[in-house]
Amino acid sequence: MKKYLGNFKLWVMALTIALFSSFMVPAPQGDVAGVEIPVSKNKISQTIKHRLAYTVSYNHDTREPNWVAWTLTREHASGSLPRGKFQDDEDMPSPKGTISDYFRTGFDKGHMCPAGDNKWSQRAMDECFLMTNMCPQTHALNAGVWNSIEQQCRSWAKKYGKVYIVCGPIYLNKQHRKLGKNKVVVPDAFFKVILRTGKNPQAIGFICRNQTETGLQKKDFVNSVDEVERITGYDFFSKLPDNVEKKVEAKADLGQW
Repeated sequence: MKKYLGNFKLWVMALTIALFSSFMVPAPQGDVAGVEIPVSKNKISQTIKHRLAYTVSYNHDTREPNWVAWTLTREHASGSLPRGKFQDDEDMPSPKGTISDYFRTGFDKGHMCPAGDNKWSQRAMDECFLMTNMCPQTHALNAGVWNSIEQQCRSWAKKYGKVYIVCGPIYLNKQHRKLGKNKVVVPDAFFKVILRTGKNPQAIGFICRNQTETGLQKKDFVNSVDEVERITGYDFFSKLPDNVEKKVEAKADLGQW
């Protein structure tokens, strides 16, 4: 009888430890394959293309990306290749935006995955200049805070070794200006979300209106990833353990970076 009770106690202890351990999911320490690819909560028009340095979900209704996602490493954040030249994407089915649609519109061909992240490879540089990686951006945004956030992401990649990035357009209004023969939709705003893994995983989001914003800095555009998800309808970093995803996506703190 004593032997039976002893074995029973051991079984209960083992079961308790197993149940407790199931809730204590450790933070991811290294690569989380495909963690940068978002999941849409809504039905969207899309063609997925996997480039050397990024993945694009292209929307044939808006003639621009739904989102572009990539992993930026310390090695890829540095490079010496010169900027590429804009190219129409012959590999993407129509309808789609082209270089000519932007002619004399006053809008920049705004990179989603930026040239500065692709100076490590000529192929990567060429592909980041495909028009299917572009959205209409005001020059003030493209050369201002958007560029500042891009530079910050490269600094974080160098500091932490690797970051995961997703960005794309946001449509807030019912009516939008459309550019050129192909009627490329001008977004109201843009989002960017960034994740780092490791012992102290963190995520942060930015939302930038597609207009001239004077006297503002990066910190003025910071949002939690949860808020970006609410506005865009995407589920970001869904391959993280649920407890980690919930924790990092609730924060909007540049000080943690």
